[in-house]
Amino acid sequence: MQLPSSVTQALAMLKAGGHEAYVVGGCVRDRLRGAEPADWDIATSALPEQTLEIFSACRCVETGLRHGTVTVWIGEMPLEITTYRVDSGGHDHRHPDEVHFTPSLREDLARRDFTVNAIAYSPESGIVDPFGGQRDLASGLLRCVGEPNRRFEEDALRLLRALRFSSVLGFSIEDRTAAALHRRKELLRSLSTERVREELLRLICGRYAAFVLRGYPDVIGTVLPEILPMVGFDQCNPHHLYDVYEHTLHALEAIAPQPVLRMTMLLHDSGKPASFTMDEEGIGHFYGHQAISERLARQIMERLKFDHVSAQRILALIRWHDADLVPTDACLRRWLNRLTEDGLRQLLQVKRADNLAQHPDYRDRQQEIDRLEESLENLLARKPCFTLRELAVNGKDLIAAGISPGPEMGRLLRLLLDAVIEGRCSNDKDALMALIPSLVPKSTTSNF
Repeated sequence: MQLPSSVTQALAMLKAGGHEAYVVGGCVRDRLRGAEPADWDIATSALPEQTLEIFSACRCVETGLRHGTVTVWIGEMPLEITTYRVDSGGHDHRHPDEVHFTPSLREDLARRDFTVNAIAYSPESGIVDPFGGQRDLASGLLRCVGEPNRRFEEDALRLLRALRFSSVLGFSIEDRTAAALHRRKELLRSLSTERVREELLRLICGRYAAFVLRGYPDVIGTVLPEILPMVGFDQCNPHHLYDVYEHTLHALEAIAPQPVLRMTMLLHDSGKPASFTMDEEGIGHFYGHQAISERLARQIMERLKFDHVSAQRILALIRWHDADLVPTDACLRRWLNRLTEDGLRQLLQVKRADNLAQHPDYRDRQQEIDRLEESLENLLARKPCFTLRELAVNGKDLIAAGISPGPEMGRLLRLLLDAVIEGRCSNDKDALMALIPSLVPKSTTSNF
C-alpha cells in the first residue's frame, strides 16, 4: 500500500522508538478502494507522553490526550496518532465513560464501528484484518464490528454514520446491522443538533442518498419527523406517478449533490400531506403547500442550527419552487432582484429536478426551462441592472438634485430600480433623473 512520505516517516519514527504503529480506519479503507484518503490516522502502542517525546521536534497538539490522541505535523500534513485503547461505558451514547490503553492492536480494532473501518496496515506487517473488513469491502457491505446493538449504544452517531457511508459509498447494510439501526433509532435524540446536521447533509449529498432514504425513513424521521407524513402519501394527481415521498426522492436524485439544493428537494413538498384536498372528480390538489413546506423547513433550519445564508436560500427556493416564470427580460430581472443570479440559477435547477420526478407526460416543461436558461444567459450577457448597486443613479445624485436624505430617498431609489427592472426606463442617468418628477411629491425637492 502506497503511503505519503510524511506517514511513512511517522511510522518509522514510532518503530525506531520501540513501538508498534499502523495506519488505521478510513484511510486504509479508502486506499483499498482505490480512493484518496482525506486524512491519515495512526494507531500505536506508544503512550501519549511517549508519542510527544518521539515527535518533540515537530509541531504537536494534545488533541485528546485523555483519549490518547496527539496531532502531529510532519511537513504540512497533520497526523492523528492515537494509543491503542479499549473504551467502556458511554452513558451519553456518544463518548466513552472510561478509556484504557492496551498493548493490543486487535483490542483497539475491536472497539471500532464497522469492519471496513477496522483494518490496519504497516509496511512491515502488511494488512491486519481480524474482523473480515476486506471481505466486506469487496462485497460492498457495511457491518458492525461485533454486536451491532452494543456498537450503537456506545455511540449513537454511528447510526447516521452507517447511513452516510451507505449513501456515499453505495454499500448495502448487513442484515443484523440494519435491524439494529431500526431498533436503536431513538438513540439519535441524544445527539447534538450540530452533529446531526453535518451527518445529514453529507448523507443527502451522497450518490446513493435516495436508496438510503427509501430504506430508512423511520431512522431519518427520528431527526426529521417532518418528512414522515410524505411516506406513502398518494398524490391522486395525473401530474404524478409517485407518492409524495417517492417523488421527493426522485427529485433529490435529479439535482446536483450540493447541500442547499438537496435540502430544498428533500423538503420542497413536505407540506403536501397537510394541504391535500380532493375535488369532485377524485383529483388531488395541494393548494398552499409551498407555504406549509416553507414553515416546516424553517422549523428544521432553526432546530438543526443551519447557518443563516444557507437557511434563507433553502427557504426561498422552497417558497418559489412552483412559481411561474416566463422567458422575458422583465420577468427575469425581477427574479434576479429577488434571488440574485446564483439563486435564480438554483431555482431553475430545482424546477428541472421537480419536473423530472413527475409523470413523463409532462416532461415538455424541460424545454420551457431550457428557454428560461437561454433567455437568462442572453440577458446576463447584456449586464442588466437588477440591484441598486447597478443603478445608474445613487444617493449622491439625488442629493445633488435636491432630494433630502432619509426614507423618501430610499423609496425613490427603489421606484427607479423598479422602472428599470420592468422595462419602463433605461438604466441611463439622464433618463432616470428625468423620471424623478413623476415619482416624488412636489414638497420633497426644490429643484423639480
